[in-house]
Amino acid sequence: MQDEQLTDGATTARFPDFPADAEYGLLINGQSVPAMDGSTFACVDPFEDREWGVVASGSAADVDLAVSSARAAFERWRSVSPGNRARILLRWAALIEQHAEELARLQVHENGKTITEMQGASLGTAAAASFYASLAANMHGETFESPLPRHRAWTVREPIGVVGAITPWNNPLVLLSWKLFPALAAGNTIVIKPSEVTPLSTLRLAQLGLEAGLPDGVVNVVMGAGAAGKALAEHPDVDKLAFTGSTATGRAIALAGAARFAHVTLELGGKGPHIVFPDANLDRAVEGLVTGLTAGTGQACNAGSRVLVHADIHDEVIERVGRRLSELRVGDPLDPETEIGPLASRPQLAKVTSYFDISREEGHRLVTGGQRASGDAALERGLFVEPTLYAGVDNRSRLAQEEIFGPVGAAMSFTTDEEAVRLANDIPYGLTAGFWTKDVDRVHRLSGQLRAGTVWVNTWRVGGLQLPFGGMKASGVGREMGLNALDAYTETKSVWLGLDS
Repeated sequence: MQDEQLTDGATTARFPDFPADAEYGLLINGQSVPAMDGSTFACVDPFEDREWGVVASGSAADVDLAVSSARAAFERWRSVSPGNRARILLRWAALIEQHAEELARLQVHENGKTITEMQGASLGTAAAASFYASLAANMHGETFESPLPRHRAWTVREPIGVVGAITPWNNPLVLLSWKLFPALAAGNTIVIKPSEVTPLSTLRLAQLGLEAGLPDGVVNVVMGAGAAGKALAEHPDVDKLAFTGSTATGRAIALAGAARFAHVTLELGGKGPHIVFPDANLDRAVEGLVTGLTAGTGQACNAGSRVLVHADIHDEVIERVGRRLSELRVGDPLDPETEIGPLASRPQLAKVTSYFDISREEGHRLVTGGQRASGDAALERGLFVEPTLYAGVDNRSRLAQEEIFGPVGAAMSFTTDEEAVRLANDIPYGLTAGFWTKDVDRVHRLSGQLRAGTVWVNTWRVGGLQLPFGGMKASGVGREMGLNALDAYTETKSVWLGLDS
C-alpha cells in the first residue's frame, strides 16, 4: 500500500466524508478492535483505481474471538421477546433510511456501482429490516389435533444459534440484509465476513445496528480475505452458514458445513438465459435485454447474459441491442446520469477482459464492445470495459457456459420452443431465466420447463421481499427472502403433552 495512493487529493475530493487515511477496526462484541496480528489492507476506488482506507484484516484468531462473542450473546438475545427484537429492527431501519445517502456513497466508493443503483440498495436494506421486523413480531408455531387419545401436540420455532454470513461485493448491503435481518429476527447471533472489496459498508451498517440498540456481541464483523472466510466456514461453534458468491467457493463452504452438520444456505452463480420469441413486444424486449446484460455493470448473479433470439427476428434484435449498448453512458458512478460504472476490482477487470481473448479464439462475432473503455483520461484510468455483445455463439463454448460477471453477452438463435428450452437448460446454473412473448399458453408451458429458481416473463430483474429467491443445480441450495424466510434460521421442535384425564 503506497502512501501517495492513500492521500491522493482526487480521491479525497470525490469522497471528503471518507478520509483516505482513516483506520477501520474489526467489530467484535460491540467494540472496534485491530486484527490480533496487526494486519491491514486497503480498499480500491475502481473509478480512480486508487487505494484508500486502512482496514483491519482478520485471521482465524479474530474469527474465533468473534464467534465466541456471538456465542456468549446468543442466550441473552434469544431471550429477548420477538416484539422487542422487532422494535430494534425497526429502529435500525429508520437509521438506515437516515443514513441512506452515506451508505450509498460508501458502496460506490468501494465497488463502483452507480449512485442511482446504490441509493436504491440502501433503501432496500432499510425495507428488509422493516420486513423481517414484522415477521419477528408474528413468528409462531402450530397446534395439531393429536392422533393419540389424551394427548396434545404443538410445534415451536427456536433459533439455530450462531450464524456465519459470508457476503459478496456486487451488492453488499442488500445481499447481506437477506441473511442478517431474518437471522436476528429469529433470535440468532451472527458473525459477518464481508468481501474484502466492500468491507466498510457492512461495517457501517453494523454500527448503525448498535445505535439502534443491538446488544454487544449480537452482530460481529470480521473483515479480511479468504483465510478469514475459511476460518468462519470451518469454525466448530458456527451452527449455520449463509453464503452468496461463486459456485466454487459455495462448494467449499458446503463441504465445511457438512463435516459438522451445520445448516447451510447457498446463493451461488448464475448465467441466465434471456429468450425472445417473434411475437414479443420488441421495444420492451430490447430494453429488457440491455438491462439484463448491463445492470450493475453485469456484475450480478441474476444477469441475463445468454441471449436466445428466434431466428425470424434474430438479426433485427441483435442489431438493436448492440446499438443500445454502444449508446449507454459510461463514466463516473457518482454522476446520476451514468448508466455503466467501472468493474469493482482489478482482479475482476482481468477476468472480464480475458474473455475478450477467449471469444476471439472461439471465433464469435463481435457486435459491440470487446475492449477496455477509452476516450478520456478518467475511463482509461478506471476499471472500465465497454458493454459487449457477441453473436453466433456456440452454446457449448466457454463464453456461453461460464459466469463472466461483467457486461458481456453471448447471443445465439433458435427456431422452436423446444430448442429454446433445451438451450436455456443446457447450462450448469439454474438461478434465473426469462422470456418475452404474448402467447399465454407458452407462458405456462415454458415457465414450468425452465430449470431456474426465478422465471421472468415480459420483464427482467424484478423482485420483492415477499417472494423467495434462490437457485437450482449449481446455483445454490435453499431460498432467501419470502414470507417463510425465517425457516432458514429456525429449528422446528415438536412438543407432546400427555394428559392425566
